[in-house]
Amino acid sequence: MTIDWSQFSPLSAFSGGLLIGLAAAAFMLLHGRIMGVSSILGGLLTSVKDDSVWRVSFLAGLIAAPILGSLIGFMPSVRIEQSFLGLSFAGLLVGFGTSLGNGCTSGHGVCGIARLSPRSIIATLTFMAFGMLTVWLMHKVQSGL
Repeated sequence: MTIDWSQFSPLSAFSGGLLIGLAAAAFMLLHGRIMGVSSILGGLLTSVKDDSVWRVSFLAGLIAAPILGSLIGFMPSVRIEQSFLGLSFAGLLVGFGTSLGNGCTSGHGVCGIARLSPRSIIATLTFMAFGMLTVWLMHKVQSGL
């Protein structure tokens, strides 16, 4: 995927971060839970309580929001430069990392750091470091080392 830096706006980045933070705080206040997407999905797959309605609603909102945003013109154009196989492999690696780290970027990076959780701070530093290493390595591989 390529980012069009000429369209970058600190105001839109700040606004998006603010909305994510407000949503995470509201979710914690209303549900008493951390807004971690992997735990929401995992709870839907292994739920013993009858809480599937809010989980499905949350996940449907994650899918519907960018679709709605693109229909009304709020989404930037996206160009994906990887194959379906490459994206599938990357998705499996993300899923493995989420399982290994007991949470995802939203759970650890947004909610955990806000709660000053040492485990979340270490997890976030780890996935950020490995994300940067992966980008660097893929750039080297794609440019022929």
